Amino acid sequence: MTDNVTSDCIIETVALTKRYGDKLALDHLDLRIPRGRIHAIVGANGAGKSTLFRILLGFLPPTSGQARILGRDSQQLRPDDRGRIGFVNEEHTLPGWMTVSAVIAMQRDQYPRWNQQAFDEVIGHYQVLPRQKISQLSRGERAGLNLALVLAQGPELLVLDEPTLGLDVVAKRAFLESLLYSNAAEDCTVIYCSHQMEEIERVADNLIILERGQLKNMSAPEDFCARVTHWIADVPFKGPEPSTIPGLLQLQRIDGLHHYLVLDQDEDFAQFLRASGARSMQSMPVSLDRAVNGFLTKNHAAPARA
Repeated sequence: MTDNVTSDCIIETVALTKRYGDKLALDHLDLRIPRGRIHAIVGANGAGKSTLFRILLGFLPPTSGQARILGRDSQQLRPDDRGRIGFVNEEHTLPGWMTVSAVIAMQRDQYPRWNQQAFDEVIGHYQVLPRQKISQLSRGERAGLNLALVLAQGPELLVLDEPTLGLDVVAKRAFLESLLYSNAAEDCTVIYCSHQMEEIERVADNLIILERGQLKNMSAPEDFCARVTHWIADVPFKGPEPSTIPGLLQLQRIDGLHHYLVLDQDEDFAQFLRASGARSMQSMPVSLDRAVNGFLTKNHAAPARA
């Protein structure tokens, strides 16, 4: 890949590979994330998400392959490139001894593109006073302050890594609403990493699934949900062997009925069940949480104990 700061992709990797000894954290990953919108990245622990971002942010070299962010090789990021990237993680760590106003002043001096209107727009969702010390803020208020500070930087790319982890229901709602209704957030590309599918279902335009260092899905969340179906069938005896069931993600037997979670199956699956002796059956859609969790655990699909 040649240097191209006007690329239509804000993140691009080609055959990106990272090994830790015998462990393959990223496996020839080809990923192209277009500019704009909110992109959710999900995966089980060990899927490679943290390694991917450590490489993209220039903190870790790849074993092989290439990674670009904001059109530049991630291993050659300059200070002004880093100034175009905002990052919020679950820690929400800020100097506890400083006042809110002092932190704001420090950030304003550091970022020449400081947007006070963007800051005010987000912080208005929280009861945070300028004279308060950071140590006096709740975890939810620190999360909101962090988001306000980062959006006021005017980033082109905003990376949110489990930003609501540990927040109560009220604080989560305030964080998501302040993100969704921020004009500044609309002007940048947002990468949202979370295990909370209800959050992703609400905020994300694009769902990216990583598994064992490989890209397994990139689509609108609703399109991915449409690929997964829950079938309930009355099948005598054991039913078909799991290895013969097309598209099987999960299989459970509850109250004598077989529950099949399947991927990319249409009405042909009903014919399969009839051929397997099903006396009755019905299908229903699933939530994003059920679809993603079923997909990520498909390698462990097995009948549950009756």
